[in-house]
Amino acid sequence: MLTVDFARFPVGPGDRVLDMGCGGGRHAFALYRRGADVVALDRSAADLDEVEQMFAAMRTEGEVPLGATARAVRGDAYALPFADDSFDAVIAAEVLEHLPEDERAMAELFRVLRPGGLLAVTVPRWGPEKVCWALSDAYHEVEGGHVRIYRGDDLTRRLERAGLEAVGTGHTHGLHAPYWWLKCAVGVDNGKHPLVRAYHRLLVWDMMHAPIFTRTLERLLDPVIGKSLVVYLRKPERACAAVA
Repeated sequence: MLTVDFARFPVGPGDRVLDMGCGGGRHAFALYRRGADVVALDRSAADLDEVEQMFAAMRTEGEVPLGATARAVRGDAYALPFADDSFDAVIAAEVLEHLPEDERAMAELFRVLRPGGLLAVTVPRWGPEKVCWALSDAYHEVEGGHVRIYRGDDLTRRLERAGLEAVGTGHTHGLHAPYWWLKCAVGVDNGKHPLVRAYHRLLVWDMMHAPIFTRTLERLLDPVIGKSLVVYLRKPERACAAVA
């Protein structure tokens, strides 16, 4: 399930791309299949072990173009272990809402992106996220959980203060917002609830088969209740230091 729209975030062979806060690696795998040279960064050693195993399996199965590379790196969003201007593109998907000092991380994203490079940042959308917080404290009051809810214009302003230029926004995962509201209503850890299990089966079926009905329905729902906000940005060719 990808949150970044690669039609709006073109990446291809030879591009060096960072997936910052890669988690389970969903975007890193998509980048690798597109032939990019991928660096998947996260703080979780367990997640990175699984990502490395998947990279190896993709190579074995011939799922990646010749010449593409991928590696997993353990690191901190506040001090990325890369030189300035290292990447042609960077993705930070569902990461910033977890970070108490999000503007430090934004400054690092700016630093490692080359002038003219693209950045895609995704976070939970304000409206659907507010519903989740209202329904369940357990949804966000956990170690490493969400520490803030972004309004779209505020997130964009923060990223622009870091020196980036916003070039577009989008919303996605309209079918997923009701699923999370349901989980929050019955208990976020209550995965055995029959309604939660039924909705989860629907989402898995939709991802596997992508029928025209649900694809059309989600396109209609995305602008209204899309679970994620995506901001697409560019680092200016003549980039100045981030504003303090």
